[in-house]
Amino acid sequence: MLYKDYYEILGVPRAASAEEIKRAYRRLARKYHPDVSKEADAAEKFKDIAEAYQTLKDSEKRAAFDQLGQPRSGEQFRPPPDWQARYRDAPSAFEDMDLADLFAGLQGGRFRAGRASANIPVDGQDYEVSVPISLADAYHGTQVNLDLNLPEYDAQGVPHRTPYTFAARIPKGASDGQRLRVPGKGGKGLNGGHDGDLYLNISLRPHHLFRVAAHDVYLDLPLAPWEAALGTSVELPTPDGPVRLKIQPGTSSGRQLRLPGRGLPRPQGGAGDLFAIVQIVMPAALNERQRELFKQLDASSEFNPRAHYQQEVGHASRTH
Repeated sequence: MLYKDYYEILGVPRAASAEEIKRAYRRLARKYHPDVSKEADAAEKFKDIAEAYQTLKDSEKRAAFDQLGQPRSGEQFRPPPDWQARYRDAPSAFEDMDLADLFAGLQGGRFRAGRASANIPVDGQDYEVSVPISLADAYHGTQVNLDLNLPEYDAQGVPHRTPYTFAARIPKGASDGQRLRVPGKGGKGLNGGHDGDLYLNISLRPHHLFRVAAHDVYLDLPLAPWEAALGTSVELPTPDGPVRLKIQPGTSSGRQLRLPGRGLPRPQGGAGDLFAIVQIVMPAALNERQRELFKQLDASSEFNPRAHYQQEVGHASRTH
């Protein structure tokens, strides 16, 4: 019998996953289906594609195919002597048989995938659309109205753009980069095949205050020097409304103050955290009284924020 490299026909590596094989079959079947393809050899290619998929989608048949080795495509070959013993449902003789019959025989049938009717069901194409949402939408959940134009085939197999309008629910806790599946809202299947799915690629619109990483939220917290030095209590915005936060005396710039559970909700329950990042901000201008107070502080304080420089500064002074 003649050898056909089913992996080569589907354009996938021999280590391809079941999902990769399925995607390759869907893509090629849509391209070469005789009802829609304009290529002269579409029917023959479609038969080969169907034959390859019928074998590789079945784990037992795929294992049996892999044990045939890797002869060249179109080369005459016979299965190894012990091949029939490994697969009890294998045919007893290999004369006047093609590769499709060999693997169909593993399940007792005589279905010739290579000679399959053009009426084989073909699943519809999956589509993806970008769906930007606000931070409030991610926190509370929302409903988006989608106006799409998807390709659909008529009874003659001619593709047309068809408008679709429907509402999709975005659950609370949706995160930036998340991919949500809407079953059956993709392309229409052919010959009774399943309709494809629609995937919503979620993106969060930028917020003027909050930055989001997964379900954690980050916020800059400006403090005046005296607030950071003496401690204070400030009202802090969060995605769920303002909260009161106590600032400990001696809080340094850059410190992250964590508010557990004040981030975005997680789909499985709970919520991320909110991190307030301290930024000490000087007044844009000082009056005379304020300048005098800062001078008094400077004169009375022994604090040196650059004390860790001293070793390097002293070494540099000696070498120069």
